Amino acid sequence: MSDRPIGTAQLSYWFPAILVAILISVFSTQYFAAERTGGVILPVLHWLFPWATGRMLHLMHSGIRKMAHVTEFGIFSITVFRGVRAERSGWKFNWAATTLVIAVLYAALDERHQSFVLLRHATPRDVAIDAFGALLAQCFVWGYATRRGPLRPLFEGMPVQQRNRRK
Repeated sequence: MSDRPIGTAQLSYWFPAILVAILISVFSTQYFAAERTGGVILPVLHWLFPWATGRMLHLMHSGIRKMAHVTEFGIFSITVFRGVRAERSGWKFNWAATTLVIAVLYAALDERHQSFVLLRHATPRDVAIDAFGALLAQCFVWGYATRRGPLRPLFEGMPVQQRNRRK
């Protein structure tokens, strides 16, 4: 018998990844295009850095948007890892590799989606930035799952007592 949960129990580990994927898709709409976010972010940057030139403000805006890519795909990567790992604990290379493949494929699909959205455009560079965010998150997961640390319980899965009660 497999050590993987079946049915609804298995699917429950994927709900966070599905929710993050939906959020990524929402962020890929025209409402979050650079022209739209610039109307909010650029005035705040100008207030914070009144001495900055227009070009510098636009570069900071672009940097903030790229960091958003890294962050959202980092979070997606962590939640996908949780789905791949399911009830098991620890870290395995094949779980991380599967997670990265899923994240990069979703990043490519997200860029494909953006190619059809008004005010958006698709670039391989954004897929690379998304992949970097996913890889960075997997380094974080590996670090906390394989070493003793204050956040290790987050990567342990269910406590042994709860697993024994379910049998």
